Amino acid sequence: MLRSLPASFLLLMLVAATAPAADTGKPTAFYATAFERRASPQELTELGRRLFSEPALSASGRVSCSACHDPAHAYGPPNALAVQLAGPDGKRPGVRAAPSLMYRQTTPPFSEHFFDNDGNDSADQGPTGGFAWDGRAASAHEQAEAPLLSPFEMANTDRRAVIARLSASPAAPAMRATFGAHVLDDPQRAWNGLVLALEVFQQSPADFSPFRSKYDAYLRGQAQLSPAEARGLSVFNDAGKGNCAACHPGAVKRGAFPLFTDMGFIALGVPRNPAIPANRDPRFTDQGLCGPLRTDLREHPEYCGLFKTPSLRNVATRSVFFHNGAMRSLEEAVRFYAQRDSRPGRFYPRDAQGRVRKYDDLPAAAHGNVNTEPPFGQKPGEPPALSERDIADVVAFLKTLTDQPAH
Repeated sequence: MLRSLPASFLLLMLVAATAPAADTGKPTAFYATAFERRASPQELTELGRRLFSEPALSASGRVSCSACHDPAHAYGPPNALAVQLAGPDGKRPGVRAAPSLMYRQTTPPFSEHFFDNDGNDSADQGPTGGFAWDGRAASAHEQAEAPLLSPFEMANTDRRAVIARLSASPAAPAMRATFGAHVLDDPQRAWNGLVLALEVFQQSPADFSPFRSKYDAYLRGQAQLSPAEARGLSVFNDAGKGNCAACHPGAVKRGAFPLFTDMGFIALGVPRNPAIPANRDPRFTDQGLCGPLRTDLREHPEYCGLFKTPSLRNVATRSVFFHNGAMRSLEEAVRFYAQRDSRPGRFYPRDAQGRVRKYDDLPAAAHGNVNTEPPFGQKPGEPPALSERDIADVVAFLKTLTDQPAH
Protein backbone atom coordinates (compact mmCIF):
# COMPACT_ATOMS: atom_id res chain seq x y z
CA MET A 1 0.00 0.00 0.00
CA LEU A 2 1.20 3.52 -0.75
CA ARG A 3 2.34 5.40 2.29
CA SER A 4 2.72 9.07 3.11
CA LEU A 5 5.31 10.98 5.10
CA PRO A 6 6.52 9.80 8.51
CA ALA A 7 4.32 11.06 11.32
CA SER A 8 6.97 13.49 12.55
CA PHE A 9 10.71 13.76 12.52
CA LEU A 10 10.58 15.21 16.01
CA LEU A 11 8.96 12.27 17.76
CA LEU A 12 12.24 10.42 18.17
CA MET A 13 13.72 13.48 19.85
CA LEU A 14 10.91 14.31 22.24
CA VAL A 15 12.22 12.12 25.03
CA ALA A 16 15.47 14.07 24.96
CA ALA A 17 13.54 17.30 24.71
CA THR A 18 11.61 16.73 27.91
CA ALA A 19 13.97 14.60 29.96
CA PRO A 20 16.27 16.08 32.61
CA ALA A 21 19.64 17.04 31.14
CA ALA A 22 22.95 16.26 32.79
CA ASP A 23 24.70 19.30 34.24
CA THR A 24 27.97 19.35 32.28
CA GLY A 25 28.58 23.07 32.59
CA LYS A 26 28.30 23.41 28.80
CA PRO A 27 25.40 24.83 26.78
CA THR A 28 22.94 22.11 25.92
CA ALA A 29 21.39 21.52 22.54
CA PHE A 30 17.91 22.91 22.04
CA TYR A 31 16.28 19.47 22.15
CA ALA A 32 18.10 18.64 25.37
CA THR A 33 16.31 21.37 27.32
CA ALA A 34 15.21 20.08 30.70
CA PHE A 35 11.57 20.76 31.55
CA GLU A 36 9.87 20.02 34.86
CA ARG A 37 7.24 17.95 33.14
CA ARG A 38 7.62 15.45 30.32
CA ALA A 39 4.98 16.28 27.75
CA SER A 40 3.68 13.76 25.25
CA PRO A 41 3.75 14.48 21.50
CA GLN A 42 -0.03 14.89 21.63
CA GLU A 43 0.23 17.49 24.40
CA LEU A 44 2.92 19.38 22.53
CA THR A 45 0.79 19.34 19.39
CA GLU A 46 -2.24 20.72 21.19
CA LEU A 47 -0.20 23.39 22.94
CA GLY A 48 1.37 24.34 19.60
CA ARG A 49 -2.09 24.58 18.06
CA ARG A 50 -3.13 26.92 20.88
CA LEU A 51 -0.02 29.09 20.55
CA PHE A 52 -0.33 29.21 16.76
CA SER A 53 -3.61 31.10 17.16
CA GLU A 54 -2.55 33.36 20.05
CA PRO A 55 -2.41 37.05 19.01
CA ALA A 56 -1.06 38.08 22.42
CA LEU A 57 2.35 36.80 21.30
CA SER A 58 2.67 39.69 18.83
CA ALA A 59 3.82 43.23 19.55
CA SER A 60 0.51 44.59 18.30
CA GLY A 61 -1.55 42.06 20.25
CA ARG A 62 -3.55 41.51 17.06
CA VAL A 63 -1.47 39.13 14.94
CA SER A 64 -1.10 35.40 15.41
CA CYS A 65 0.59 32.82 13.21
CA SER A 66 -2.85 31.80 11.96
CA ALA A 67 -3.63 35.36 10.87
CA CYS A 68 -1.35 34.87 7.85
CA HIS A 69 -1.44 31.06 7.76
CA ASP A 70 -5.12 30.27 8.17
CA PRO A 71 -5.97 26.59 8.78
CA ALA A 72 -9.12 27.11 6.70
CA HIS A 73 -6.97 28.14 3.73
CA ALA A 74 -4.36 25.36 3.73
CA TYR A 75 -2.31 27.32 6.28
CA GLY A 76 -1.90 30.09 3.73
CA PRO A 77 -3.32 33.63 3.51
CA PRO A 78 -7.08 33.99 4.06
CA ASN A 79 -7.47 36.86 1.60
CA ALA A 80 -6.41 38.20 -1.80
CA LEU A 81 -3.79 40.65 -0.52
CA ALA A 82 -0.42 40.40 -2.25
CA VAL A 83 1.28 40.72 1.15
CA GLN A 84 -0.19 40.47 4.62
CA LEU A 85 -0.40 43.26 7.21
CA ALA A 86 1.28 42.79 10.57
CA GLY A 87 4.26 44.43 12.29
CA PRO A 88 4.28 46.53 15.49
CA ASP A 89 0.88 48.06 14.85
CA GLY A 90 -0.70 45.25 12.84
CA LYS A 91 -0.75 47.48 9.75
CA ARG A 92 2.75 47.11 8.33
CA PRO A 93 2.86 45.34 4.94
CA GLY A 94 5.37 42.63 4.22
CA VAL A 95 7.34 42.31 0.99
CA ARG A 96 6.42 38.74 -0.04
CA ALA A 97 3.25 36.69 -0.33
CA ALA A 98 2.57 34.42 2.64
CA PRO A 99 3.20 30.79 1.64
CA SER A 100 1.28 27.74 2.76
CA LEU A 101 2.94 25.88 5.64
CA MET A 102 1.67 22.48 4.54
CA TYR A 103 3.76 19.54 3.30
CA ARG A 104 7.12 20.81 4.55
CA GLN A 105 8.05 18.02 6.93
CA THR A 106 10.78 16.56 4.71
CA THR A 107 12.37 19.85 3.68
CA PRO A 108 16.17 19.40 3.84
CA PRO A 109 18.48 22.07 5.24
CA PHE A 110 19.54 24.63 2.66
CA SER A 111 22.51 23.61 0.55
CA GLU A 112 24.10 25.34 -2.41
CA HIS A 113 25.02 21.93 -3.80
CA PHE A 114 22.31 19.34 -3.28
CA PHE A 115 22.85 15.72 -4.31
CA ASP A 116 19.74 13.55 -4.37
CA ASN A 117 20.24 10.05 -3.02
CA ASP A 118 17.31 8.82 -5.10
CA GLY A 119 18.39 8.42 -8.72
CA ASN A 120 21.54 10.03 -10.11
CA ASP A 121 23.29 11.02 -6.91
CA SER A 122 26.26 12.46 -8.82
CA ALA A 123 24.23 15.35 -10.27
CA ASP A 124 24.62 18.66 -8.46
CA GLN A 125 21.10 20.07 -8.30
CA GLY A 126 22.28 23.42 -7.06
CA PRO A 127 20.62 25.47 -4.31
CA THR A 128 17.99 23.38 -2.57
CA GLY A 129 16.07 23.26 0.69
CA GLY A 130 15.60 25.53 3.64
CA PHE A 131 12.38 27.28 4.62
CA ALA A 132 10.83 30.55 3.39
CA TRP A 133 10.91 31.84 -0.19
CA ASP A 134 14.68 32.28 0.02
CA GLY A 135 15.50 29.21 2.15
CA ARG A 136 17.11 31.33 4.87
CA ALA A 137 15.53 29.33 7.72
CA ALA A 138 17.73 26.24 7.92
CA SER A 139 15.33 24.04 9.88
CA ALA A 140 11.74 23.58 10.97
CA HIS A 141 12.86 25.00 14.31
CA GLU A 142 14.14 28.22 12.74
CA GLN A 143 11.01 28.46 10.61
CA ALA A 144 8.80 28.16 13.69
CA GLU A 145 10.57 30.91 15.62
CA ALA A 146 11.25 33.39 12.79
CA PRO A 147 7.77 35.03 12.63
CA LEU A 148 7.91 35.88 16.33
CA LEU A 149 10.84 38.24 15.75
CA SER A 150 10.24 39.35 12.15
CA PRO A 151 9.52 43.09 11.86
CA PHE A 152 7.00 42.27 9.11
CA GLU A 153 5.15 39.72 11.21
CA MET A 154 4.80 39.53 15.00
CA ALA A 155 7.50 42.19 15.46
CA ASN A 156 8.82 41.36 18.92
CA THR A 157 12.10 43.06 19.75
CA ASP A 158 13.68 39.97 21.29
CA ARG A 159 12.95 36.62 22.93
CA ARG A 160 12.40 38.11 26.36
CA ALA A 161 9.67 40.36 24.98
CA VAL A 162 7.94 37.31 23.54
CA ILE A 163 8.08 35.45 26.86
CA ALA A 164 6.82 38.50 28.76
CA ARG A 165 3.81 38.60 26.46
CA LEU A 166 3.32 34.86 26.71
CA SER A 167 3.43 35.00 30.51
CA ALA A 168 0.62 37.58 30.52
CA SER A 169 -1.42 35.87 27.82
CA PRO A 170 -4.38 33.47 28.02
CA ALA A 171 -1.98 30.74 26.84
CA ALA A 172 0.21 30.91 29.97
CA PRO A 173 -1.76 28.27 31.91
CA ALA A 174 -1.45 25.85 28.99
CA MET A 175 2.33 26.40 28.90
CA ARG A 176 2.60 25.63 32.62
CA ALA A 177 0.32 22.60 32.33
CA THR A 178 2.47 21.21 29.52
CA PHE A 179 6.01 21.95 30.70
CA GLY A 180 5.67 22.54 34.44
CA ALA A 181 4.58 25.23 36.86
CA HIS A 182 7.81 27.23 36.63
CA VAL A 183 8.54 27.05 32.90
CA LEU A 184 7.82 30.75 32.38
CA ASP A 185 10.22 31.77 35.17
CA ASP A 186 13.24 31.11 32.94
CA PRO A 187 12.98 33.06 29.66
CA GLN A 188 15.34 30.77 27.76
CA ARG A 189 13.57 27.61 28.88
CA ALA A 190 10.20 29.20 28.13
CA TRP A 191 11.39 30.21 24.66
CA ASN A 192 12.56 26.67 23.95
CA GLY A 193 9.23 25.28 25.09
CA LEU A 194 7.28 27.78 23.01
CA VAL A 195 9.21 27.03 19.83
CA LEU A 196 9.20 23.28 20.46
CA ALA A 197 5.41 23.27 20.74
CA LEU A 198 5.02 25.36 17.57
CA GLU A 199 7.45 23.13 15.71
CA VAL A 200 5.78 19.88 16.77
CA PHE A 201 2.35 21.24 15.85
CA GLN A 202 3.57 22.27 12.40
CA GLN A 203 4.69 18.70 11.79
CA SER A 204 1.36 17.19 12.77
CA PRO A 205 0.39 14.88 9.88
CA ALA A 206 -3.34 15.31 10.39
CA ASP A 207 -3.02 19.07 10.11
CA PHE A 208 -0.12 19.68 7.75
CA SER A 209 0.25 16.57 5.58
CA PRO A 210 -3.09 14.74 5.46
CA PHE A 211 -2.81 13.55 1.83
CA ARG A 212 -6.58 13.76 1.44
CA SER A 213 -6.85 15.15 -2.09
CA LYS A 214 -8.64 13.62 -5.04
CA TYR A 215 -5.25 12.94 -6.59
CA ASP A 216 -4.21 10.95 -3.52
CA ALA A 217 -7.41 8.94 -3.84
CA TYR A 218 -6.54 8.43 -7.52
CA LEU A 219 -3.09 7.13 -6.55
CA ARG A 220 -4.73 4.74 -4.11
CA GLY A 221 -7.06 3.47 -6.81
CA GLN A 222 -10.07 4.94 -5.03
CA ALA A 223 -11.00 7.63 -7.59
CA GLN A 224 -10.84 8.37 -11.29
CA LEU A 225 -9.75 11.61 -12.92
CA SER A 226 -12.19 13.36 -15.19
CA PRO A 227 -11.21 13.65 -18.88
CA ALA A 228 -10.08 17.28 -18.34
CA GLU A 229 -8.09 16.35 -15.21
CA ALA A 230 -6.43 13.43 -17.01
CA ARG A 231 -5.50 15.64 -19.95
CA GLY A 232 -4.14 18.21 -17.52
CA LEU A 233 -1.98 15.59 -15.81
CA SER A 234 -0.62 14.57 -19.21
CA VAL A 235 0.29 18.17 -20.11
CA PHE A 236 1.73 18.66 -16.62
CA ASN A 237 4.11 15.72 -17.11
CA ASP A 238 4.97 16.30 -20.77
CA ALA A 239 8.60 17.51 -20.80
CA GLY A 240 8.14 19.20 -24.14
CA LYS A 241 4.90 20.94 -23.28
CA GLY A 242 3.93 21.86 -19.71
CA ASN A 243 7.12 20.42 -18.20
CA CYS A 244 5.65 21.23 -14.79
CA ALA A 245 6.90 17.99 -13.25
CA ALA A 246 10.52 19.10 -13.79
CA CYS A 247 10.20 21.31 -10.70
CA HIS A 248 6.95 19.94 -9.25
CA PRO A 249 7.40 16.16 -9.51
CA GLY A 250 4.19 14.23 -8.95
CA ALA A 251 5.43 10.65 -9.17
CA VAL A 252 5.32 8.20 -6.29
CA LYS A 253 8.83 7.46 -4.99
CA ARG A 254 9.59 4.55 -2.72
CA GLY A 255 5.94 4.33 -1.78
CA ALA A 256 5.76 7.96 -0.60
CA PHE A 257 3.14 10.30 -1.97
CA PRO A 258 4.52 13.20 -4.05
CA LEU A 259 4.93 16.68 -2.59
CA PHE A 260 4.86 18.46 -5.98
CA THR A 261 8.08 20.36 -5.31
CA ASP A 262 11.73 19.52 -5.90
CA MET A 263 12.55 21.97 -3.07
CA GLY A 264 14.93 23.76 -5.40
CA PHE A 265 15.17 27.37 -6.55
CA ILE A 266 14.35 28.93 -9.89
CA ALA A 267 14.15 32.39 -11.47
CA LEU A 268 10.91 32.88 -13.39
CA GLY A 269 11.06 36.60 -14.07
CA VAL A 270 7.66 37.23 -12.51
CA PRO A 271 6.51 40.81 -13.21
CA ARG A 272 6.78 43.48 -10.56
CA ASN A 273 3.66 43.80 -8.44
CA PRO A 274 2.64 47.43 -7.82
CA ALA A 275 0.29 46.27 -5.05
CA ILE A 276 3.32 45.74 -2.78
CA PRO A 277 4.05 49.07 -1.06
CA ALA A 278 7.83 48.41 -1.03
CA ASN A 279 7.74 48.39 -4.85
CA ARG A 280 6.80 52.06 -4.91
CA ASP A 281 10.50 52.67 -4.39
CA PRO A 282 12.12 52.00 -7.79
CA ARG A 283 15.39 51.21 -6.03
CA PHE A 284 13.84 48.25 -4.20
CA THR A 285 14.14 44.85 -5.82
CA ASP A 286 13.43 41.49 -4.26
CA GLN A 287 16.03 39.11 -5.65
CA GLY A 288 15.32 36.06 -3.52
CA LEU A 289 18.45 34.10 -2.69
CA CYS A 290 20.74 37.10 -2.98
CA GLY A 291 18.64 39.49 -0.90
CA PRO A 292 17.37 41.66 0.59
CA LEU A 293 15.96 39.44 3.37
CA ARG A 294 18.68 36.83 2.98
CA THR A 295 22.14 38.36 3.37
CA ASP A 296 24.69 35.52 3.26
CA LEU A 297 24.53 35.00 -0.52
CA ARG A 298 24.70 38.60 -1.68
CA GLU A 299 28.00 37.98 -3.43
CA HIS A 300 26.50 35.28 -5.65
CA PRO A 301 25.07 37.10 -8.69
CA GLU A 302 24.15 33.76 -10.25
CA TYR A 303 21.53 33.32 -7.49
CA CYS A 304 19.80 36.67 -7.98
CA GLY A 305 16.14 36.24 -8.87
CA LEU A 306 15.91 32.65 -7.64
CA PHE A 307 13.04 31.73 -5.31
CA LYS A 308 12.02 28.47 -3.67
CA THR A 309 9.77 26.18 -5.68
CA PRO A 310 6.59 25.82 -3.58
CA SER A 311 4.51 22.69 -3.33
CA LEU A 312 1.49 22.76 -5.62
CA ARG A 313 -0.63 20.90 -3.12
CA ASN A 314 -3.64 23.06 -2.24
CA VAL A 315 -2.51 25.69 -4.75
CA ALA A 316 -6.11 26.12 -5.93
CA THR A 317 -7.08 27.47 -2.49
CA ARG A 318 -4.91 30.57 -3.01
CA SER A 319 -5.99 33.94 -4.36
CA VAL A 320 -2.52 35.26 -5.30
CA PHE A 321 0.41 33.39 -6.79
CA PHE A 322 4.22 33.48 -6.90
CA HIS A 323 6.52 35.07 -4.32
CA ASN A 324 5.09 38.54 -4.90
CA GLY A 325 1.45 37.68 -5.49
CA ALA A 326 1.64 39.16 -8.99
CA MET A 327 -0.93 36.76 -10.47
CA ARG A 328 -4.44 36.87 -9.10
CA SER A 329 -5.90 33.64 -10.45
CA LEU A 330 -4.64 30.12 -10.94
CA GLU A 331 -5.52 30.34 -14.62
CA GLU A 332 -3.38 33.45 -15.05
CA ALA A 333 -0.49 31.83 -13.17
CA VAL A 334 -0.52 28.87 -15.55
CA ARG A 335 -0.96 31.23 -18.51
CA PHE A 336 2.17 33.11 -17.42
CA TYR A 337 4.20 29.92 -17.88
CA ALA A 338 2.60 29.28 -21.25
CA GLN A 339 2.85 32.82 -22.67
CA ARG A 340 5.61 34.70 -20.80
CA ASP A 341 7.92 34.63 -23.82
CA SER A 342 5.45 34.41 -26.70
CA ARG A 343 3.14 37.18 -25.44
CA PRO A 344 5.19 39.20 -22.93
CA GLY A 345 3.03 42.30 -23.39
CA ARG A 346 0.27 40.51 -21.51
CA PHE A 347 2.31 40.48 -18.30
CA TYR A 348 4.93 43.25 -18.40
CA PRO A 349 4.63 47.07 -18.67
CA ARG A 350 5.93 49.13 -21.57
CA ASP A 351 8.47 51.93 -21.55
CA ALA A 352 8.00 55.41 -23.02
CA GLN A 353 8.85 54.07 -26.48
CA GLY A 354 6.24 51.34 -26.22
CA ARG A 355 8.74 48.52 -25.74
CA VAL A 356 7.84 45.70 -23.36
CA ARG A 357 9.95 45.87 -20.18
CA LYS A 358 10.43 42.15 -19.67
CA TYR A 359 11.62 40.88 -16.26
CA ASP A 360 10.87 44.33 -14.85
CA ASP A 361 11.22 43.20 -11.23
CA LEU A 362 14.89 42.26 -11.62
CA PRO A 363 17.99 44.34 -12.38
CA ALA A 364 19.36 43.79 -15.87
CA ALA A 365 22.35 41.88 -14.51
CA ALA A 366 20.03 39.14 -13.23
CA HIS A 367 18.05 38.66 -16.43
CA GLY A 368 20.40 35.91 -17.56
CA ASN A 369 19.38 33.83 -14.53
CA VAL A 370 15.76 33.57 -15.66
CA ASN A 371 14.75 30.06 -16.72
CA THR A 372 14.05 29.52 -20.43
CA GLU A 373 13.36 25.78 -20.47
CA PRO A 374 9.92 24.52 -21.63
CA PRO A 375 7.26 25.78 -21.38
CA PHE A 376 9.31 28.98 -21.80
CA GLY A 377 11.57 29.76 -24.71
CA GLN A 378 9.35 30.96 -27.57
CA LYS A 379 9.97 34.18 -29.44
CA PRO A 380 7.36 36.95 -29.31
CA GLY A 381 4.54 36.19 -31.69
CA GLU A 382 5.23 32.46 -31.86
CA PRO A 383 2.52 30.03 -30.74
CA PRO A 384 2.55 29.63 -26.95
CA ALA A 385 3.57 26.35 -25.37
CA LEU A 386 0.04 25.65 -24.16
CA SER A 387 -3.32 26.27 -25.79
CA GLU A 388 -6.19 27.77 -23.82
CA ARG A 389 -7.65 24.27 -23.48
CA ASP A 390 -4.31 23.02 -22.19
CA ILE A 391 -4.30 25.79 -19.59
CA ALA A 392 -7.85 24.94 -18.50
CA ASP A 393 -6.94 21.25 -18.29
CA VAL A 394 -3.83 21.90 -16.18
CA VAL A 395 -5.92 24.05 -13.83
CA ALA A 396 -8.48 21.24 -13.59
CA PHE A 397 -5.70 18.84 -12.64
CA LEU A 398 -4.22 21.25 -10.08
CA LYS A 399 -7.59 21.44 -8.37
CA THR A 400 -7.34 17.69 -7.68
CA LEU A 401 -4.45 18.53 -5.31
CA THR A 402 -6.76 20.27 -2.83
CA ASP A 403 -7.11 18.37 0.45
CA GLN A 404 -10.65 17.46 1.42
CA PRO A 405 -11.98 17.85 4.99
CA ALA A 406 -11.63 14.84 7.25
CA HIS A 407 -14.81 12.82 7.54
